[in-house]
Amino acid sequence: MIGRALVAAAAAAVVVGTPTPNQAPARADATGSWADEDWAVFSDRVRWAVGAGLDTVDLGSAMARIGETFVGTAYVPGTLDPDGPERVVVDFRRLDCVTFVETVFATARFVRAFGTPALDDRPVAEARYEAFLADLRYRDGRLDGYASRLHYFSDWMADNARRGRVIDLADVLGAVADTEPVDFMTTHTEAYRQLADPSHVEAVRAVEARLTAAGRRYVPEDLVASVADRIRDGDIVAATSTVPGLDVAHTGLALWRDGRLHLLHAPLVGSAVEISAVPLADRIRAQPGQDGVMVVRPVAS
Repeated sequence: MIGRALVAAAAAAVVVGTPTPNQAPARADATGSWADEDWAVFSDRVRWAVGAGLDTVDLGSAMARIGETFVGTAYVPGTLDPDGPERVVVDFRRLDCVTFVETVFATARFVRAFGTPALDDRPVAEARYEAFLADLRYRDGRLDGYASRLHYFSDWMADNARRGRVIDLADVLGAVADTEPVDFMTTHTEAYRQLADPSHVEAVRAVEARLTAAGRRYVPEDLVASVADRIRDGDIVAATSTVPGLDVAHTGLALWRDGRLHLLHAPLVGSAVEISAVPLADRIRAQPGQDGVMVVRPVAS
């Protein structure tokens, strides 16, 4: 994940602002605005999750189970940035490492909040889901232009922790300080279409300065195995990056299999969402450019 804007994936873009989930407005078009294929995936996942009782279990467990249903979904990077102004983008058929996490998280929240009855009104259901998605994807849960997107995943984690969407497990895991500067986006502006606008560059630079000043805490790769038993199904895992200026290289969900902690993720190299073939600790050590993990736990809110 070389910068948040280079790994976002989704294509059936819709503009809805950021209504609160309980105040989502109905659309003029009674059939909704998503591609029918995306609605089919979403509605099927919601019905399956409720039928499996996932609306009654803890959020992390629900996310792990829902996430598994996306195994085999195509990995497609870089499509959170269609032409035009910043907007909420929804795509259940093409995912990258970050949009996989966001899609599963938002779907699990929808299942717990509304269940299957909400599917009877497709436009309202779409808007409610988009509100959950925007709440995770944008600073303070509000879409306000390109710079409001949480491009750096450490920023995503911190912002969602501040608003009670996740709990930072740094203390639980005995994390150590990472004081490396964060500036990848503004030192590689050519990689980001929107950074041709100087105002966006300045806004992102201000975010980078804040992230650099705050620092981060992570579990170094050699210690991941020793703290694995403190990580639960559905916890959100970010693999820290050794690339200068970049905080996070990859993301996914924790998943226990046969007594070993694996990563459920949309891989950087590969063609589809998968469960890592080797345990998380082994995967981190084997990946060039990754040197540890940060972990947050999703909470019902």
